[in-house]
Amino acid sequence: MSIAQVKRFTLDEYHRLGELGFFHEDDRIELIKGEIIQMSAKGTAHEVCISKLLRELIVLLGDRATLRCQSPIILPNDSEPEPDFSLVQNSPDDYLLAHPQPANVLLVIEISDSTLNYDQNVKLPLYAEAGISDYWIFNLFDNQLEAYSEPYQSSQGKYGYKNKRIILPNQMVTLPCFPELSLDLVRVFPPKPDGA
Repeated sequence: MSIAQVKRFTLDEYHRLGELGFFHEDDRIELIKGEIIQMSAKGTAHEVCISKLLRELIVLLGDRATLRCQSPIILPNDSEPEPDFSLVQNSPDDYLLAHPQPANVLLVIEISDSTLNYDQNVKLPLYAEAGISDYWIFNLFDNQLEAYSEPYQSSQGKYGYKNKRIILPNQMVTLPCFPELSLDLVRVFPPKPDGA
């Protein structure tokens, strides 16, 4: 008896499917460990947080780094996630020839409401395994920023981060790659609806 197996794709196969028009232009997908994942629809709080964070980071960063919004980064193990934000080193060609890879990434940021479990349990070990030094989750469910740092591999072969800091929405947080820059979270988290 044969057991059905999931078809896994390499990065090259995934890109080829895109070139052949296999995906619709408005499909929200990403490649995670060879699997094509359909990303969930974004809620209004998610969109508000993205807009506010984009506005703040553009002003804060200036030309110190390149800010990418919902753009691919290439990771080992046939993964090409599209985090809500990635801060990457500036590149002379602005990454025209290839998407950023882990050595280029300074910080990855996900904004999480309905995707919180996925961002904590699938994306977190993926980023840690790739050696991404800092990973932030704007946890809209608990109304807090989870700042992870120092990726490691456990003796059981699992990947994670040694440090997790919780920063509340009324606090400031320093950008890990630019200690002179602080982000005021009051200007980022969406306001809670009355009675929430």
